[in-house]
Amino acid sequence: MTRRGRSILALGLLVYAAAWAFGSKPLYPVATGFIVVSVLAWLWMRLANGPFRMHRRARESDVIEGEDVALRVELESVRAVWPASVELVERIGRLGEQRHLLRRFGWSLRIDYVLPRVPRGRYAFEDVRAELSDPFGLQRVAVPLPAPAALLVYPRLVQLERLFSDGGAGMRDGRPVLLNRRTGFELHSVREYVQGESLRNVHWRSTARRGQLMVKELEDTPRDEVAVLLDADARAVAGDSFDAQVRAAGSILDAHIRRGRRAVLLVNGREQLVQQVRSPAADWRRALELLAAVEPNGRAPLASLLAAEASAAARALELTVVTARLDGKVADRLVERALSRRRVSVVYVDCATFAVAASRPEPLLLRLQAARIPIAVVHAGDDLRACLAEQPLGEAADA
Repeated sequence: MTRRGRSILALGLLVYAAAWAFGSKPLYPVATGFIVVSVLAWLWMRLANGPFRMHRRARESDVIEGEDVALRVELESVRAVWPASVELVERIGRLGEQRHLLRRFGWSLRIDYVLPRVPRGRYAFEDVRAELSDPFGLQRVAVPLPAPAALLVYPRLVQLERLFSDGGAGMRDGRPVLLNRRTGFELHSVREYVQGESLRNVHWRSTARRGQLMVKELEDTPRDEVAVLLDADARAVAGDSFDAQVRAAGSILDAHIRRGRRAVLLVNGREQLVQQVRSPAADWRRALELLAAVEPNGRAPLASLLAAEASAAARALELTVVTARLDGKVADRLVERALSRRRVSVVYVDCATFAVAASRPEPLLLRLQAARIPIAVVHAGDDLRACLAEQPLGEAADA
């Protein structure tokens, strides 16, 4: 019962009591009318409160961030008595609660509505219900409805024919010559040193711990040619700066996949997520879904992931780091990788410019530039295609 319904019923009882107390016969019909209307509204809702068959229709093509999403919801009642009005109520992720009044079309109720300019993300439909009401708004009944699958809004990627990291030594037709090698050696275990073995295989940590020479046993394992590491650090977000990171990571990954290279997408978030992309069909679709749903909730230092020898980032023959936060430890790891002749590049999203703040020069970028690491810098309002395809800072300084 709504507040209006409770007021009408209370008024009817009060008028009836006044009519009885003062012996006023003209007040009896008024009181009876109020009470009868309340009872009829209650009875109407009980007869109309039946199960509904729900049909939801959405666009079949993928939804890209910034696009409008048109939806249609249709309800069919299994009972002969229809409510006077039906309002569809649903909570759609961070878009909040949506309310839409359904209209009668024959033997069904229908509503067509549009979610305008939806940002990238995964939107779960929660608390979906139909609120039934009588003509006077005295009674309201909520009928739970089945929730549809979550709405995925994919990032708006740009198609890149050339990458900022393509130049430099070891390249042939835009491809690193070294990356034609599909396998690499990975640490399998350690064992005691045998006289005559090369000291190159000594595992110094185990040797120091045990007090005797220990050597590494390596096994030949396949490696991904390129790894794209998206840093989802919650401390480096301003405005839609993280969306710019996601677009950059997805566009670079797409460029490598279209070149026929084996790749892996890594996300340094609350959980470290890994998606290998070896099949352009199924694997790429899962990578896109990961990029659509990822949120900037990471707390683990990026340097720890870069330092882990067993991580997919360390095993990859080429690494691209997309981040909005650099510190000394991260720079150390990137420079170490560059000095060991393993290819690495950086996409730095300047989140200060997304907060309408003056952008300050990042001293660590100069250090990476001195190590000849290709760097692409993205500011708010920049053309992403131009930023990821133009000559990187490391080469511009040498030109």
